[in-house]
Amino acid sequence: MAGTALLAAALTACSGGSGSGAADGKAELKPKSDMAVSVNLTGDQVKAGEPVTVTVAEGKLAQVKVTDAKGAELPGKIADDGKTWTSERNAAPGAEYKVEAQNTESQSATTQFKTSPADKVNKVSINLPKGSTVGVAMPVSLVFDNPVTNKAEVEKQLKVTTSNNTEGSWGWMKDYSGNDRVDWRPKEYWKSGTDVKVDMNLNGVDSGKGGGLFARDYNTEFKIGKDRRIEVSLDAKKMSVTEDGQALKTIPVSAGTPGGKKASWSGKMVIMTKEGTIRMDSQTVGLDDAYDKMVDYSMRLTWSGMYAHAAPWNAGSFGRANTSSGCVGMSDGDAKDFFAQSQIGDPFEVVGGGSKGNAELGNGYGEWNLSWDDWKAKSALTGGAQSG
Repeated sequence: MAGTALLAAALTACSGGSGSGAADGKAELKPKSDMAVSVNLTGDQVKAGEPVTVTVAEGKLAQVKVTDAKGAELPGKIADDGKTWTSERNAAPGAEYKVEAQNTESQSATTQFKTSPADKVNKVSINLPKGSTVGVAMPVSLVFDNPVTNKAEVEKQLKVTTSNNTEGSWGWMKDYSGNDRVDWRPKEYWKSGTDVKVDMNLNGVDSGKGGGLFARDYNTEFKIGKDRRIEVSLDAKKMSVTEDGQALKTIPVSAGTPGGKKASWSGKMVIMTKEGTIRMDSQTVGLDDAYDKMVDYSMRLTWSGMYAHAAPWNAGSFGRANTSSGCVGMSDGDAKDFFAQSQIGDPFEVVGGGSKGNAELGNGYGEWNLSWDDWKAKSALTGGAQSG
């Protein structure tokens, strides 16, 4: 540490003479004893989840360095009065820390402590793997294994950085699974070509009652692909595809049967996953024995089971009637082409009459159905919005 080196140099410089004074006539400096500091965390079974505070008994701190066994440093700041240093992040569970401090007179002190493992660990599932390329409507979505009651403390540690200062905000909700979830949505759809980085500095953060501590940091990065948008008109029984504002194709479709459980959801949705050929069983979505078949070119729109997919058995209804069990069906040929060209994260909007309304916020990526002000209000932090 620089402080230790400075101290050694100071002691060497003032211990060379044994006479009554230095050659320049100034009084000779005497070696000074090490300073006294106290650390709020001591011992080898320290409870993690709170900041490290270093306090000097006399004088003022010049610098403090707190590092773990891997050499990673806890950032922190010295108070205006110079008496204390406090880490910006909490001590992580199951970690060993070395504290090195130096005051303004080059005196130093060193100590160590260990934190005990967390009694309960919270974890995060992230919707965007590193290196993904996604459509312009894809939010960052984090789902937590355990409850998060300290939402503001968690949100403070989440940072989105973009290549063009995209404005956006975090918003909290219940995921369709029932777990706590927080999403980051831009104010408007992303601009094609934007690079995005997400840092989740959660190691040592306390989730709150029943949630436990986070025991690691998370991060991911992704890129926004082409600006491709889909709109389904329930009235016209057609699906329109645009790219960069230019109409590409209009596809005849058959959506959900109006009235009752078989109606389609409407509003702004997002292509969540491209699942391809999957088995669809109506009993898993509360529609008794309406269907049980293998379905090709399937793309998920809600967690509750609304898809866009090939539906050759319903060919007589394409462009004529909405007779499906809630999904948007089309011919094999149209579905194959649509599947190949679509991206995860493409906006998928359903308009017109005969729907069952918007899906719940956490049933897919429903945040685009909220106004910007309503979305910002779901942030746990005052102000909500930030530029990434």
